[in-house]
Amino acid sequence: MQGVVATAAGAVLPGHARAQDPITKPIPSTGERLPAVGLGSWITFNVGNDAKLKDECAAVIAAFFAAGGRMIDCSPMYASSQPTIGYGLKKLGYPEALFSAEKVWISNPASGPGQIEQSRSLWGVKRFDLMQVHNLLSWEQHLHTLFAMKADGKLRYVGITTSEGRRHRDIERIMASQPIDFVQVTYNLLDREVEARILPLARERGIAVIINRPFREGQLLRQIERKPLPAWAAETGAASWAQFILKFIVSHPAVTCVIPATTRVDHVRENMAAATGTLPDEGLRRRMADYVRQL
Repeated sequence: MQGVVATAAGAVLPGHARAQDPITKPIPSTGERLPAVGLGSWITFNVGNDAKLKDECAAVIAAFFAAGGRMIDCSPMYASSQPTIGYGLKKLGYPEALFSAEKVWISNPASGPGQIEQSRSLWGVKRFDLMQVHNLLSWEQHLHTLFAMKADGKLRYVGITTSEGRRHRDIERIMASQPIDFVQVTYNLLDREVEARILPLARERGIAVIINRPFREGQLLRQIERKPLPAWAAETGAASWAQFILKFIVSHPAVTCVIPATTRVDHVRENMAAATGTLPDEGLRRRMADYVRQL
């Protein structure tokens, strides 16, 4: 059996304890380290004003921080997800560990700063750690704004995003020509196009990589969850299919953080556990991909 074991320090909320600190990975542009598993909010946190559902989302956020999580990712595109996150953060007293990742998503570049300020107000944070141009919408003008905000200390990192394999050539062009800190793309055991050019380019250019849609919005898990884990799954450190998928993703050397979304406390704990213990090496990663492809 081959594999790599890695752990790193993380913050624990008062009154909470965890068995093992999550594996962290560096942001290449600064060396700051982030837990390899973060928290997405697409669909799952879009609960409107339903008080019960908002409290359930707040419980997910609390469990995420208790397990050592830091990065929470959102977008104005995600409807009520932003105020839901703000509600949860306020309920927790705005944990210092938070790494806030937001997006600007508006066709009129002149309206970008106003949208960013509205997002900041909904979260209730002093500033965002990372601001990303969502799906490259008006990216040239928005990047100009974001780089200026970064220079003024109004945000810490700048990035771009895409999902479902769209506009990869444009993503590569921007990565090669612009001083961005982060790129966000789709990657999982079946969607592996980014392995060819984007992930190697990220390593070459020193760009952190966030992975979205690790479970294909649940479709991938539903597709394989009735199949047994392979007898050798323990070599990967995974105790479930969700962990199997996440460990495959975060074990890629170019990947900084993956952001699965969930509405359940038990699932966020399961996801965060994928960022502890063993990570598969390259040979084991190939074996994992081959196994799932044949299911």
